[in-house]
Amino acid sequence: MKKYDFLTFLIVIALVTVGLLVIYSATVSAGESEQSYFFKQIIWAVFGIILMVVVSFLEIKLINYFSYWFYGGAIFSLIIVFLIGKVGQGAERWIVIGSIHIQPSEFAKLATVLAVSKFLSDKYADINKLKYFLISIGFILLPFILIARQPDLGTALVFLSLIIPLLFWAGLNWFYIFTILTPVLTMILSFNYWAFFILMLCITGILYYSRKKPIVTVAVFLLNIIVGIITPTLWNQLRPYQQKRVLTFINPEMDPKGAGYQIIQSQVAIGSGGFWGKGYLQGSQTHLRFLPAQHTDFIFSVIGEEFGFIGVSIILLLFLILILRLIHIAASIRQRFASMTVIGITTIITFHVIINIGMTVGMAPVTGLPLPFLSYGGSFLLANLLMIGIVLNIYRNKFSH
Repeated sequence: MKKYDFLTFLIVIALVTVGLLVIYSATVSAGESEQSYFFKQIIWAVFGIILMVVVSFLEIKLINYFSYWFYGGAIFSLIIVFLIGKVGQGAERWIVIGSIHIQPSEFAKLATVLAVSKFLSDKYADINKLKYFLISIGFILLPFILIARQPDLGTALVFLSLIIPLLFWAGLNWFYIFTILTPVLTMILSFNYWAFFILMLCITGILYYSRKKPIVTVAVFLLNIIVGIITPTLWNQLRPYQQKRVLTFINPEMDPKGAGYQIIQSQVAIGSGGFWGKGYLQGSQTHLRFLPAQHTDFIFSVIGEEFGFIGVSIILLLFLILILRLIHIAASIRQRFASMTVIGITTIITFHVIINIGMTVGMAPVTGLPLPFLSYGGSFLLANLLMIGIVLNIYRNKFSH
């Protein structure tokens, strides 16, 4: 027990506890069906914490050995969900077993991290060789495509966020990172002719000074040109509600009673909390039901209204300490599989935190991503506690490899 990471454990328990309290506040004034969310979340929290502790004492070799099996099971469940899955709010798909709703996409995140980490931990694996690079990308893109087709674009984006941190941690050359990032910038700036033109000039200059083979230079240049040309077509392929989310993010006031309603009400709730907050169970925006999805995607708004700047700052500080702690653990691990697994888990949690809090204050589009350990959701909470259990396991065994 002297090797146990009690700091990470206690931070997670504190966040889960706050989540339960806020879920109760967010649903106490609702109908009978929503009031049951609090008691369901307690059950999931207890089960998840037990799972976290049990996993933290498993043999790390078992986790490594079953990584590919876990990934295969996750992909299989994502395929099955198209056949027997039930569509929920926000187009997420669940597998329903009696009264239990399981969202396979939540567990697929961890499965993907484990699979990529195991693949690149092989002593012969070199991420800078095309074979290993493409296979690693394939591990990530397969669940991304399946989840995007559900369609659940918000969760699918979590998988894309894994590419740079995981492969960089594995030793990916800067040119590969440049090759991955530039199409993303091209896609964003292709809607403006001059921005796209300046970006292409910059890309051309970097390619020239990189001194790569002409065929590689031309391929990267053409890739960005093609991305810039087909971006409008991809935009038109998005569902209307997905387009509306992006446009509303840019200007929420364009549809204050429709797509912009959530963001505006969220900003009102957070702003009305002031410095100290209105007090627990005293949030008017919350209890008058002005804020949609307040116990799930917009739970941070409830914290802002009832606990104010002080409460929000404490939550942000807890997340900051947790994320820095996870990065420190990843950097101190000797074993490659374990180190990459921790950095992948850190990326998932960080992406969720940044996007969720960003969308509640109008700095990110409404993607439907919940806040780790705080938002209501059994599958999401279990998946997060399972990830922390693996981190605790790795920390406990970090000097034995």
